[in-house]
This record gives sequence, structure tokens and C-alpha cells, in this order.
Amino acid sequence: MSAKNTAVHPRSSDALVRRPPATSPTWAWEPSQRWLRGYLGDTAVVESRRAILVWEPGAKVPEYGFPLDDVRTDLLVPGDAPASDYYRPRLPARHWFDLVDGERRVPAAAWTWDLDELDGFIAVTWFPDVLDGWTEEDEPVFAHPRDPRNRVDALTSSRHVVVREGDRVLADSHAPVIVYETGLPPRYYLPRTDIVWSALRAISSWSECPYKGRATDYWASASGPDREIAWSYPAPLPVVAPIAGLVAFYSERVTVEVDGVIAGRVNVHDAS
Repeated sequence: MSAKNTAVHPRSSDALVRRPPATSPTWAWEPSQRWLRGYLGDTAVVESRRAILVWEPGAKVPEYGFPLDDVRTDLLVPGDAPASDYYRPRLPARHWFDLVDGERRVPAAAWTWDLDELDGFIAVTWFPDVLDGWTEEDEPVFAHPRDPRNRVDALTSSRHVVVREGDRVLADSHAPVIVYETGLPPRYYLPRTDIVWSALRAISSWSECPYKGRATDYWASASGPDREIAWSYPAPLPVVAPIAGLVAFYSERVTVEVDGVIAGRVNVHDAS
């Protein structure tokens, strides 16, 4: 390995400390000035210009906390926690509520945090297919609230990226588009001409990212189980337009080597 590929760090002191990470070990919040609306059909269940963003300890992704007066609490009835915990909250909530509008009942649509300091605020879930839509100002948004301090850059590069599953090469490219996103390791999106397609097979899956869009193309290993190892955004959001149609691999599930160095890894839930 070239010495120029080895990370170097300055000496820490009272005068120089490393910038705090993107996640906090404690509960955290900050105000939002965005005009937020959440809809069930034509009903605005949430409308707020004074929400706060709330991060659970260790969480990269925030949730919105809304003042009670900004939520149609008259449509909420006590309910049970959802079966899935893929989205927030990760910690047990103090109270869960179902949303009832006419004959339509939506289970686990809202909750209150089990933290006295957040009394007076309520969260309404962004879990897919719970509410029918969200807007920030007049722009549709999805998946989860966007962090105003999160940055996503898609940069063309000539780095040498090799992807392997064991000894088998899945991709070899000198033309990646690298996505740098705050709090995550870089992701390497590769031209389809550099993929060894005989080593992959298409599977049915999808995911959403409020910064990048909707990934609808997924692949598993041709010789392995139906477990995603690669994905693509056919029509990404404009901020990452250069990744359109390119293919990225989970460095948590295969080996992604960049200029001879193995790429970093992260929780798969935050990977794409």
C-alpha cells in the first residue's frame, strides 16, 4: 500500500480538537423555519412553521417534533407501537397514537418521546405509506426529514475501484462517481460497462433517500441468497444527477477496494 493512501492526523490538544461527529451521544434538537405539511388524502394532518428537529442519542437521521397546536390531535386516538422499528423512534415512545379520519384508520401514525424536556411536542411518522405525502414549503419530500447540516456531493473521479466477492471480481472501474455524504463513508457509483453482470442477478427491491431520490434497481450475487449487494438510481434528484443509472455496492457485504485501500463500512440501513 502506498504511504500516500494511509490516513494521517494532527496531534490533538486544547487548541485543536477533531470536529464533533454527525451523531450525538445525547438527545439533540434544533429549530426549523421550514413550512411543513403532512397529508392524509386531502386532510392536512400537520401544518407547522415552528417545528424542531429531534435526534435520538446516536442517530444520524432526525425526526420532526411539532407543537401540539400544529397537529390535528382531534384525529388521534391511543394506539400500539408499530411492529417495525426500521424508522424512528428507535427508543421506546411514551405514547403511540393511531390516526382516524372518517372510515380510515392509520395505526402508529404519531408518538410522543419519553423525555420530559420534549413535553408539548409530538412526532408524526414518515414511515412509507403511513401518511400520503409530505411537503417542505411547496416541494414534495419523502423517506425522512432532511438534516439542514447534511451535505451530499456527487463528484466524478478517475480513482481505481475494484469490487470483489471473495476472489471473484464483480466490478473494475477507473471512472467512478463518488458520493460524499455527511456522516457516511464515500459511496462509489460505477458505469454499467464496468460491471461483471454474469456475477449478479436482479432482485425486486427499492429504497428512498430524501437527498438522492428513489433507488429501484437492486442486485444480489448470482450465486448467493436474495440479499442486496448493489443498487442504482435510474432517475436521481438533481443534486446527484451524475449517478443516474450507475451502480454502487454495499461495502458491508462485498469488498470495495479504492486505489488499493478497502473502503469504509456503515450500518446497511443508512448505506444507499
